Formats: sequence, C-alpha cells, structure tokens
Amino acid sequence: MIQEKDDSKLKDIVAVCKRRGFVFPGSEIYGGLSNSFDYGPYGAEILQNLRKLWWEYFVIRREDVVGLDSSILLHPKVWEASGHVSNFSDPLIDCKVCKVRIRVDHFLEEKKGAEFVQGKSLSELQKVLEEENYSCPNCGAKGSFTEARNFNLMFKTQQGANEGGTIDIYLRPETAQGIFINFKNVYTTCRKKIPFGIAQIGKSFRNEIMARQFVFRTREFEQMEMEYFCEPGTQKEWFKHWVDYCMMFLTEVVGLKKESLRIREHQKQELSFYSEATSDIEFLFPFGWGELWGIASRTDYDLTQHEKFSGEDLKYVDQANNKKYIPYVVEPALGLNRLFLAVISDAYVEEKLPDGEMRTVLRFSPKTAPVKIGVFPLMKKDELVPKSKEVFHLLRNHWNTEYDDSGAIGKRYRRQDELGTPFCVTIDYDTLKDNTVTVRDRDSMLQERVYIDQLKTYFIEKI
Repeated sequence: MIQEKDDSKLKDIVAVCKRRGFVFPGSEIYGGLSNSFDYGPYGAEILQNLRKLWWEYFVIRREDVVGLDSSILLHPKVWEASGHVSNFSDPLIDCKVCKVRIRVDHFLEEKKGAEFVQGKSLSELQKVLEEENYSCPNCGAKGSFTEARNFNLMFKTQQGANEGGTIDIYLRPETAQGIFINFKNVYTTCRKKIPFGIAQIGKSFRNEIMARQFVFRTREFEQMEMEYFCEPGTQKEWFKHWVDYCMMFLTEVVGLKKESLRIREHQKQELSFYSEATSDIEFLFPFGWGELWGIASRTDYDLTQHEKFSGEDLKYVDQANNKKYIPYVVEPALGLNRLFLAVISDAYVEEKLPDGEMRTVLRFSPKTAPVKIGVFPLMKKDELVPKSKEVFHLLRNHWNTEYDDSGAIGKRYRRQDELGTPFCVTIDYDTLKDNTVTVRDRDSMLQERVYIDQLKTYFIEKI
C-alpha cells in the first residue's frame, strides 16, 4: 500500500542528496540563499540524462516536432500580450507582527486540504481567513494578517546601461512564449505542416511567495516544454494523445512506478483563462501527491494575442486545402527539477539485509543513473591496479564509470548503492589468471564472472 505522506522520507532524501553530491544548498559558504540549490556532480548527471531522454523521445524520434532555444529576456510587450502582466499572480498575505509573507492558498491547503481551496477566488479565500481567525505559522500571533492581495510572480529587471535610457523587462516565467513568438519563423524556415510541435528546454523564473518542499517549488527552475500546433477541431484528439504519450515516457522511458503516478483532470473553475482543458500527471512525492507534468489545451489564445499586440500576421496557410487560420495548441509542460525529485523519491529504498545490516540504495533505471558502472580492485595492490585501470578505461569510453579503490570492498559497494550505480565490477587475483571479473548487480546483489573481452556486450544488453 502506498503511503500518502512521509515527511521523514523527504528528510532522508535531502540528507543523501547532500552527502552523496546530488544537491547542495545554494551559496552555502555565505550562509545560504533561501530556496536556491546547486546540483552537484551526480545531480548534474541525472539532469543531463533526463534532458537527453526527453529530447530524444519528444524531438529526435518524432518527425512532427522540432527544437528551439529562445532567449530568456523577451520584449516586455510579450508579457502584456500573454496576460502575464495582468494575470500572473498568487494570493498573498503578510503577518503584521513578524512581517512573514504567506501564500494564502497554500496556507489554507495545509489547514483544510487541496480540494477545499481549488477554484476559490481571492475574496473567498479572504473570507475563510476571517472566519477561522488563524494564527501566524511563524510567530503565533492571532488575527494578525493583512488583507489578501494578488502578487505578481515575475522577476522584473532593467535593460540599458544609462540611468535615463533603461526599460523594464522580465525574466521569463515560462518558456512557452518564446515558442509562440517564433511560430512563424519556424514553420516557414523548416517548411513544417500542421500538425507539428516546437520543443525547448530552458530556465524559467518565478518570484514564488512560499517556495518549499526541497526542489519541488523553487524560484529558478528548468522546464521541458512543447507547443503542439494543430488545426482547430482536432485539439481534443491531440490532447488525449499527449496525455498518453507523456505517461508512457514517465513509466517506460524514465522508469517511474505506475502506482506512483495518476492523472487528474482540472475542473472548470480551476482552468487557466486561456485553457479549455488541462490534465496534470501527478506523482506521489514524500509530502503527498503533487503536479509533475501539466498538459493543457491552450486554444488559439496565445497566437491571437501576439498577432493583436505585434501587428504581425501569425496565421498558418494551408495551401493543400486553401485555408488560412490560427492554429490551436496543446502544451505538455514538464518541470525538470520536479522530475529529478520524482526520480530520486521513486528510487530511494532503505532495506534490511539478511545479516541484519541496513543499506540505503537508490534503484535508478540504468538510463537515469548518474554512474552506470563502478570499477574496483579487490585490494589496493600494485599487481591489481594496472588491470583495474585497463577495465575502467575500457568501460569509460562507453558509459559514465567510476573508479574507487578507497576502503574495504563492502564500503565501496555501499557507496555505489547510495549513488544508484546499477553495476559494480571487481578485479581480483583470479582476474590475473583467467581474465575474468566479478560483476555485481545493485538490486539483487548477485554476482557473476564475466570475461573482460565480453564486458562491452554484457553491459550493452544490461544498460
């Protein structure tokens, strides 16, 4: 049975991420910067693996999708057209006593549950606060909250070197608008025909009021988004296609457990102003169910708005059928950092071994594991080291492989278990006689002898 919430597991995951070099607190030597994180050597490898898998599955393997890398800084009119200047906000309150800033909907979610909050307006949330007379979660003061108000989430900065010649611009809160404003460029230069998609991976920034839950909700994050342009009237069919396709990617490619995932359709009152349908693929994180991937049917809102604000004709010309129209759009939008947390959470296991010892193991899929193979000499002896290095360089040419000769062999296995390394290769004294090595499987801990000249074929089949 799946446990809905396990805060202790999240603490353990955070600890192993720091201990083993997956994630570090941001600016740690200066006391840290709230809600910022640096991905260490192994965390960076996982992120890179996930990027490659997504790009291959959503771009390389599909004839109807192309890639893009748009600018983080866009013309300020882009955000007026998209509605972000007027609509991209969260409900906010402050404590008059301790000055802590609180996001109202998240605060009430913790008190009354997510379903209670869904679809409620700002005035309705304010009414609940007044009726319940909650205490401040930071200082305990009762009835100390300010009136609820909307808080725009975009980071504002200025462009220009001179004091009088600057303009206000924003760090992008999503990568989607860079795709929309390049729609015409892409379909004309690449000669794409509807239906087709434009995909990109990139950083986005949101000045979240209450960033929380490790890397689940951060102010700087990375998105893997795709806008799929289709003829009006076909969007429902494509919407279903992309929901199924995304779920297949998570289970069959990334390797997440099916029981850790569910699809939640948004109710009418939850939908964004531009959306006619949205489904979230949710993952059971240690703190409960949370959105991992959002698939939205955005209608023709974005291209219509950009055509209106820019004065450019953004209609698609269907020469085969002698038609001209603004396409509808289906958007699968995935947060890379949330996928990272889902992969770690799904893989994290503490198990008791037959000898009574406990081991922490990360059961990553070989596709997502940061290190694929660990190579060890049984002992740090001169005669074993050259052969061990030979095997290490043989495998390193094909997979991310780690060499470790520090400490007892059992401790080295435990280190690799915590890194999620699927296989370990040990070079011993028999290796010098018959050119075989011991290959240990991470999950079963079973071992078998394999000839060195067969290792490449062996791991191609396994990895």
